[in-house]
Amino acid sequence: MFRRLTLQTTLALAIVATLGACSTPASAPNTVGGVVAKTKNLSTFNQLVADAGMAATLNGSGPYTVFAPSDAAFQALPAKTRDALKNDKEQLKAVLSYHIVPAHVTASAKAGKLKTLQGSDIALARAADFVTVEDALVEQADLKAGNGVVHVIDRVLVPPRKK
Repeated sequence: MFRRLTLQTTLALAIVATLGACSTPASAPNTVGGVVAKTKNLSTFNQLVADAGMAATLNGSGPYTVFAPSDAAFQALPAKTRDALKNDKEQLKAVLSYHIVPAHVTASAKAGKLKTLQGSDIALARAADFVTVEDALVEQADLKAGNGVVHVIDRVLVPPRKK
């Protein structure tokens, strides 16, 4: 009987270990929306995404690359600009969409132009270890998600005015 119990216990432990190895850790976000939500210095961006009704986009199948301005980047905006974004959902959506590229772009990508969800191009550049997008510096690169990647940037990008 002792032998049978040991065999059953060993088998049960092996099954639990195998199932545990197959599962995704709860702490690993599977969407760029999840990465944004879990990154401490992106709480303003995360809230604005929710306010603009864009959370479903960032949690969609992607792939998406998000150049997410840090909380400090939003604080650096003039108060009048922050208020205008909060009060005009369409303008907010346009600004946020300008930070999202419908492709998987890592920090090691070749420099060049990228088409944003907003419809305009943004310029990605590299110099030594520095990566910039338009005039913003990438402060934290390659936060990976199942549907793309997030890069934390130091400025809020403003889309060009449509003619």
